[in-house]
Amino acid sequence: MSKKLASVKPSGSLSVQISARGVARLKAGHVWVYRSDVTPAEDVLPGAVVGVTDSRGKYLGTALYSSSSQIAIRMIARDPVANFPALLADRIRAAVRYRERVVANSNAYRVVFSEADFLPGLIVDRYHDVVSVQILTQAMDAEPVRAALIATIIEELHPAGIVERVDARIRDLEQLPPRKSGLLWGEKTATVVAMNVPEVRLHYDAMEGQKTGSFLDQRENYAAAAQYAHGEALDVFCYQGGFALHLAAKCSTVTGVDSSRPALEMADKNAALNQREVEWIEANAFDLLKDYDSAKRRYDTIVLDPPAFAKTRHDLDKAMRGYKELNLRALKMLRPGGVLVTCSCSFHVSAPDFTEIVAAAARDAHRPTRILESRSQAKDHPVLLSMPETSYLKCIIFTVN
Repeated sequence: MSKKLASVKPSGSLSVQISARGVARLKAGHVWVYRSDVTPAEDVLPGAVVGVTDSRGKYLGTALYSSSSQIAIRMIARDPVANFPALLADRIRAAVRYRERVVANSNAYRVVFSEADFLPGLIVDRYHDVVSVQILTQAMDAEPVRAALIATIIEELHPAGIVERVDARIRDLEQLPPRKSGLLWGEKTATVVAMNVPEVRLHYDAMEGQKTGSFLDQRENYAAAAQYAHGEALDVFCYQGGFALHLAAKCSTVTGVDSSRPALEMADKNAALNQREVEWIEANAFDLLKDYDSAKRRYDTIVLDPPAFAKTRHDLDKAMRGYKELNLRALKMLRPGGVLVTCSCSFHVSAPDFTEIVAAAARDAHRPTRILESRSQAKDHPVLLSMPETSYLKCIIFTVN
């Protein structure tokens, strides 16, 4: 990129102007303004902390500026911000206090959830004594901000290691210099976490797996699913065994299916750690369900937890067809009185749309279906009321006649 990244400066020293449409968006409570609605001043560097004004110069608040993302403005405060690293430290402390109120029976949880914790572009996850961070914007990548982040994590969470998980695609989109995932501080990158004590413990390696190494947003849903699980169970898209290992405490047999051999190898280690019997199968989920349905295989509990099928709006129609096919086959394979736990982490598939997809599948399968619970992501992944993008996970538990 032609311009160097900005050092962190008070918002009063730099400003950008936004259109009437951008103003309306902020007044509605959202914190993003898109590039098409921003007219930056010439001296605004990538990642700058800026004041935001309307076309008449009226001050609207302070934001983080990106020179490359389509989300050019991410608001962080209504007032001027003189010291962004200090503000970041204060907000991390507030995020930690919030988790102390809402997280129980687990030492693995999300500590900072980007915009939902008023720190856009920052993810911090705790896995017992290892902390994993993801930096997703130019402003969060500034060295003074990184220093404040590490110092505050050490002060608040007392980890044995802090690891950065790098999303190369995001860094490329933000025009940030390449980095490799690795240890930022301390000496530890792997540990054992307690997930829903005393139910399940899991191996965790910060340098392996997807996201920051695990999927913490399903933690409360694992426990909810286990309340209703019984008989023979099938966990499809099982990853490292989160649902399957919880079901194994209640079910006579459990089979976990995933296309990733490394994920299944970790799932097997987790099963041994918890002294639970699970059969792991490496397979394409769609093909396996089709074969099992044709073979008249039947189960009492089925979990569907696929990856996001709709990463953009352009994927929506294809995603909805995929969700319907999965749920239709699962519904056909359930015995009377069976339980279906079905999930979607696609933000672009709304909760009402997802419920209708399952309802349509139930109609086609001629299976009367009742909702036991309609759930979302765990409470350590809070939803900002004015920002729908922070609500993305759907988990619905059904009973089938």
